[in-house]
This record gives sequence, structure tokens and C-alpha cells, in this order.
Amino acid sequence: SALPRLTDTKAAEAFINSAEVVVIGFLEGEETHGYQELIAAAKRVDSVPVAICTVKEVWADYSLSSDTITLFRKADNHQENLVLADAKKVEADGLVNFITINEVRYITEYNQVTAVGLFNSEVKSHLLLFANRGSKEYTELKERLGALAPEFTGKFLFVLINGEVKSNSRSLGYFGLKSQDLPRVGIYDGGSDMKWLLPEGEISTERVREFCQSFIRGELKV
Repeated sequence: SALPRLTDTKAAEAFINSAEVVVIGFLEGEETHGYQELIAAAKRVDSVPVAICTVKEVWADYSLSSDTITLFRKADNHQENLVLADAKKVEADGLVNFITINEVRYITEYNQVTAVGLFNSEVKSHLLLFANRGSKEYTELKERLGALAPEFTGKFLFVLINGEVKSNSRSLGYFGLKSQDLPRVGIYDGGSDMKWLLPEGEISTERVREFCQSFIRGELKV
């Protein structure tokens, strides 16, 4: 299936605003190296809309001057550029990797792939939701905190850590938690390598908002 074509900056902006994470191939044309590979990658990453822009005037608005595949995301207002001239080789597998690593959302499920994108972000403070995927509150809490996250764009990345995944036991242990203690909420600040746990109780929007704001105001005690 053909990817949508963006013919001016207005269309590009609308496309970028249409989802939490999008990818645009700023490519000269269908013959360009990377074009067919991007179409193949787009078919494999259902969760991220992909479009093509061949109009050089639009490229300039995003500070691009050569063929580039760019991921735009709202969680930290970030533009991640894959400049094709700098890439050793461009293949669909590599592009799928590029997209999935950088697919940081308002609430991102932590795994070995997303960890790379999360830790590469300029936003170093993480609001962590520890929950067991099988539990009844898992989806509800994910949606509740995902809806709160836009209030903290540029200040926090919201991260969901599934307590049922063995490899996540280290993250839980760092906070002194076991999977039977969940759900719980914590803050990890990568800048200072410090951590705080929200005291037990209801995980409401108000409590988590206040927890985040207390951190920003520097009021959380170690």
C-alpha cells in the first residue's frame, strides 16, 4: 500500500500532530535508496504511521538538507533523524529497529528495545508505574497515567514496568519491590541517579500529579 504523501509544511505538521509517534521519510523520490526499505518497514510497524515527503522546501523547515528518515514524538517533543548518507547501510530490518527503539510514548512499556530510546532521551526523569500485566488494574492504570503524562512533557517520561517479566526484577529490586507488592509508582531521576517511591495507597491521578510536582519543586525527601 502506498504511503501518504505530504506536499507542504501544513500537511507535515498535521501528520506529526496526528499521533504520539510518527515517521516521515524526507526522500527525493521512489528511486531513492531507503524508499522501498521504508515501505517494507512501515508494513511491519503497525503502531507508527509513516508518510513520505519529497518537497525540499518542507525539508528545510525541519532543518534537513539531504535524504533523511525522521521520527517525531510528543512525549519529549523530540525529532530523531536518520540521515541516510551517514547510515552504513539502509535495510528494512534496520529501519524497523530505528523506529521501535525510538518509539517512546506518553507511557512506554519498558523492555530491552525501548530502554535504549528512553535512556537516550534528553528527559532524564522517569515516572515509573510498576504493575503486573495479568492484574485487573493494569490497563486502567496504564490509561490513567498515560492521560496524565502530557502535563509533564519535557519534564518526565512515563514508563510502565511489567512486574511479571523476569528481566524486570532488577528494576523492581532497585526500588525494594517484588511483583506481589504491585501496583506501585516511583520516580527515577537519571541526572542524580536518585529514586523515590510513592507511599502505598490509591494510585490516583491527583496523587501521581502531586508526586511529580513535588519532585519538580525539589520537595521529595531522600
